[in-house]
Amino acid sequence: MNTIPHKTDPSHGGVRGDDFDRRSSQAEGRFGRMFRSLPPAAWSEDALKKLAGTGRVLVEGAIETPGMVSPPEVDETHRKLPFAPPEDPKKRLQDDEENSGIDAGYTYLGQFIDHDITFDPASSLQKRNDVNALVDFRTPQLDLDSVYGGGPNDQPYMYQGRDRHGNVRLFQLGRKLTEGKGGKHIGDDLPRHTWTDPNGKTYHRALIGDKRNDENVIISQLHGVFLKFHNRFATDNPDMDFGEVQRHVRWHYQYVILHDFLYKIARKDVIESVLPHFVEGSIFDHPPKLRFYKPKHDAFMPIEFAAAAYRFGHSMVRPIYRLNTKLTGGNDPDTTDPNEKDRGIDGRQFIFAGLKDRGLNGFDEFPAEWGIDWNLFFDLTEDKDKRFGKERTQPSYKIDTSLVNPLAFLPEFSDVKATPPLDDIAKLQATARKREIPNLALRNLLRGMSMSLPSGQDVAQLMGLIPIKDEKLRVGKATNKADYEKSPTLVSLDSEFKNKAPLWYYVLAEAQHEWNEKGGNEDGSSEKAPPIQLGEVGSRIIVETLVGMLLDDGHSVLREAPAWTPSIGKGAKFDMPDFIKYAINDLKYPLKHS
Repeated sequence: MNTIPHKTDPSHGGVRGDDFDRRSSQAEGRFGRMFRSLPPAAWSEDALKKLAGTGRVLVEGAIETPGMVSPPEVDETHRKLPFAPPEDPKKRLQDDEENSGIDAGYTYLGQFIDHDITFDPASSLQKRNDVNALVDFRTPQLDLDSVYGGGPNDQPYMYQGRDRHGNVRLFQLGRKLTEGKGGKHIGDDLPRHTWTDPNGKTYHRALIGDKRNDENVIISQLHGVFLKFHNRFATDNPDMDFGEVQRHVRWHYQYVILHDFLYKIARKDVIESVLPHFVEGSIFDHPPKLRFYKPKHDAFMPIEFAAAAYRFGHSMVRPIYRLNTKLTGGNDPDTTDPNEKDRGIDGRQFIFAGLKDRGLNGFDEFPAEWGIDWNLFFDLTEDKDKRFGKERTQPSYKIDTSLVNPLAFLPEFSDVKATPPLDDIAKLQATARKREIPNLALRNLLRGMSMSLPSGQDVAQLMGLIPIKDEKLRVGKATNKADYEKSPTLVSLDSEFKNKAPLWYYVLAEAQHEWNEKGGNEDGSSEKAPPIQLGEVGSRIIVETLVGMLLDDGHSVLREAPAWTPSIGKGAKFDMPDFIKYAINDLKYPLKHS
């Protein structure tokens, strides 16, 4: 079997930690372990590849392809005709993979949160890693260091403008973005530095606190929302210095995480068991209860969170997005090819694509007419059930054991081609570079094993839960009952997975299993179907980690002002739509003051 070695070649002298106990004797460094007593789980690389799949295109068209199981060969007709579910003017949910209860924007809010608290550029997928030796290049606090960086004194190129006391208070913004060609100003790009290399290639790199917030067009413009929220708050409160503005922006952000984001993705009973004062009383009469996230000294980033549970959001990524209602084109943003219209992809972009200008690939400028109408990603008008077709708030995809096809060809590890006519599905695929691993599912699985993570069943047992039986752990889309029962079981892919599922996979399968047990699979595309949220294992790891970090931070809203509520938007019910509406200050989406 092709297993990943536990030791480095001794002829090269070894590396720090190559003889360390994989269970970790320490609770923390900056990365650490939540379940230190559990043994690591391991599989052959061949078994993980079977689970990760090949990223080929599945019949039904599509662009919405599971990336975690090898699909059958595609017939020539489907191969020549890529399509997306058409935007039905009478329906909000148009695709049976759409999650009825979670808007598409929460996928990217989750990505933004991840970039705020964890960054590990040093670990390897193909060798065992000493977690104690890894450095988290983000603070394990929800403090927006990915936005503020080192502040105006350390990174002045990110800031502009001075108040009457001579202090810099505002972020720089980039070029104007419009709602389609010649449309109204709808947003602002990130500030960018442009230069040309000796070979004549021009780059436009974002000047921001964390480069990863420019890795796709959606996260890029969401980062811009945070810049604009800060700028408006600073403008509305001229007597506050930079530090005071920063503190209040952080509190609003943390409030959204606690009272909106977590309730969207995690089980309500788990949230309120960790934070019982959310139900009644004060935080002092009913203090938080953390069962597993227990730092001995300082907050740490659990590797079970970073390398497994929090990667649940990868399954929520849609293959294709509408950025605004004025875009009508395909390869050319303003010209619709009839065959693209017939296939439902006109005016919409793939999250990643092998063709320039057909994907929302990041780390560069994109067409100025790609400004985002945030009402298509979050329900800013509170009437999404009445908006259909192009006007609808797009849902995220369900939390299940499938990834969409574009995630099998990550741009960072693939080459993008110039844009020819889109007459062949193969042209949508980037070309994987030699010796790279572009398949996100495989990267997640290899990383989990390289970090010596325990199996999902072992974590469930430690939590006092009965692990899901092997015959109930399936791989594929959470669509309807018939399709669910046809999905292969994990152990049918490889016997190595018997009673030993990778933790990342288990978190996804648990969400899918609980939804199925609730009867949500009777009609997967129905508005009445319950949304798929994380199960108990996934919810517990994520809720305890995020709450634990806030409790450890003496400047967080839970520590400095546990009874505080925002005074803008819906007050105590302040949520991400309120955050966005305040930031963009658009009369089309007025705030409803409490």
